[in-house]
Amino acid sequence: MRMEKITLEQAGNLPGLFLQRVKQTPDTIAYRYFATEQQAWRDITWREMAAHVARWQAALKQENLSPGSRVAIMLRNCPQWVMYEQAALGLGLVVIPLYTNDRPENIAYIVQDSDVKLLLIDGALIWPSLKGVCTQLTSLQRIVSVTAIADSVETRLITLEQWLPTEKQQYPLAQLNVDKSTLATIVYTSGTTGKPKGVMLSHGNILWCADSGTSSIPVYSSDIFLSFLPLSHMFERSVGYYIPMMCGSTVAYARSIELLAEDLISIRPTILVTVPRIFERVYNKIKLQLAEKPAFARKLFHNAVEVGWYRFRFQQGKAAWHPRLLLWPLLNLLVAGKIIAKLGGRLRLAVSGGAPLSAEIGKTFIGLGLSISQGYGLTETSPVVCTNKLDDNEPAGVGQPLRDVEIKLGNNDELCIRSPGVMLGYWHNETATKEMIDADHWLHTGDKARIEKGHIFITGRIKEILVLSNGEKIPPADLEMAIANDVLFEQALVVGEAKPYLCVITVLNPKQWQTLAISLQVAPTDDNLNIKQVQDAILERIRLKMQHFPGYAKIFCVHNTLEPWTVENSLITPTLKLRRKQIIEKFTKQIEHMYAGH
Repeated sequence: MRMEKITLEQAGNLPGLFLQRVKQTPDTIAYRYFATEQQAWRDITWREMAAHVARWQAALKQENLSPGSRVAIMLRNCPQWVMYEQAALGLGLVVIPLYTNDRPENIAYIVQDSDVKLLLIDGALIWPSLKGVCTQLTSLQRIVSVTAIADSVETRLITLEQWLPTEKQQYPLAQLNVDKSTLATIVYTSGTTGKPKGVMLSHGNILWCADSGTSSIPVYSSDIFLSFLPLSHMFERSVGYYIPMMCGSTVAYARSIELLAEDLISIRPTILVTVPRIFERVYNKIKLQLAEKPAFARKLFHNAVEVGWYRFRFQQGKAAWHPRLLLWPLLNLLVAGKIIAKLGGRLRLAVSGGAPLSAEIGKTFIGLGLSISQGYGLTETSPVVCTNKLDDNEPAGVGQPLRDVEIKLGNNDELCIRSPGVMLGYWHNETATKEMIDADHWLHTGDKARIEKGHIFITGRIKEILVLSNGEKIPPADLEMAIANDVLFEQALVVGEAKPYLCVITVLNPKQWQTLAISLQVAPTDDNLNIKQVQDAILERIRLKMQHFPGYAKIFCVHNTLEPWTVENSLITPTLKLRRKQIIEKFTKQIEHMYAGH
């Protein structure tokens, strides 16, 4: 396998990295995408990408923008995402990535807060929800849609076909000499605890992350990445976009999460940048299939995992050789190899981040022969802080610090970080910046950790935050407060750590429960607290209380009770704060039931 890595000195800045890649390997495949019109996969070389980027720059030059102006992008992953960003960066513009599934009110706030001048969207997907807040987007000069949409009222709206100049002409590719300390992007973090905060990252921040990441895990020009996590998330953007560009790898864009299983077979990637939720889906599917098979098949599967896991520990130098390792070739042929084949068959590495990977699920896939490197980071650190090296992999932890990363444990075992990836600060929010980064330039993560033999283990959070298995971070107290604003609820505890969605345990007000039961024409008894009719009605009331939260902060299941949580039964503190751990332990079976089969 060949390494064709571009150095930091050769790149200089992000558009310099792109230009250097075009120069070094102009005719190799940069991107692969599914052309809906032809119902076939198509390739784009680096030379072709350069021509596209130059054409997009010609369009941007007509918008009277100056270096430092902000432009936003709200597309699903596709080559056009890269074309737009590279065109903008090459002109010294600052790129604001937006989530396609974000709430329109959130988008409006971000666009106005960062004074975005131009917005690129997929109108067919976005416009029906976005048009309702367009009057609030006073900073926008232009809205460009990659798909044709009709709107006679919004005069700023234009299609990509109308906006781009003719393809018949060749355009020069800008080579603006931007210092690496210059602001490249503003990435807004979740706004569940208030307004979203704009993380300012420089060209140097992102370049360092890509370069240092490949020093921990080798990436080759022969590698093929399958990209499906949103490029609006820094994890995918740094690891699944800039690292392949730096190393000359090919990136294929998955059609959708729903079609991911098919795309894995079609593309046969060698590297997958993912979140635990994907492993959870495959794991749950395996469990369902095993449940229908005879006991012998289940035993064979579990033996394959156990022997494979021991083999992994042996290869890591953490276990002695054992005769049962001789069983691996047969177990791989009968079990493990067939499962890995469903992931494309040549996946040499899965990089998992965004949320903690369950120990059981991690052991299962590693035991089946898939190399998984779990890492950790924050948007504010560009984002990677640490990751497990393939020859020193401790799956229960989040790995060793990247090159140039300093770590220490602060008060309450808080993980603190200094690195070239630490953000420039929060956009127009000096107070929040000072709360995050102290006078000695240590960034305070809010996560509790322990460090053993150079490996970092995340043990909890200073402030309680739930991290779903898709990586979304949600402060449960805000949701619980909103739910408790309904008179039906005396108390509420939201759960969902490392799970695919949120659930809630509630204590109902006895009188209000009677009123609700009568309205539903059911007896107000304990036995009826959790029948489907009651749960549906209560979930609807919760939904109404949570309308102003982001779309991913949605409660899917509820378990209702009448017994209050008190100081006497040790479920709340003397200051009336919920004892989360004790409540979760009390309702362990009910919580397991709410997540059963998912």
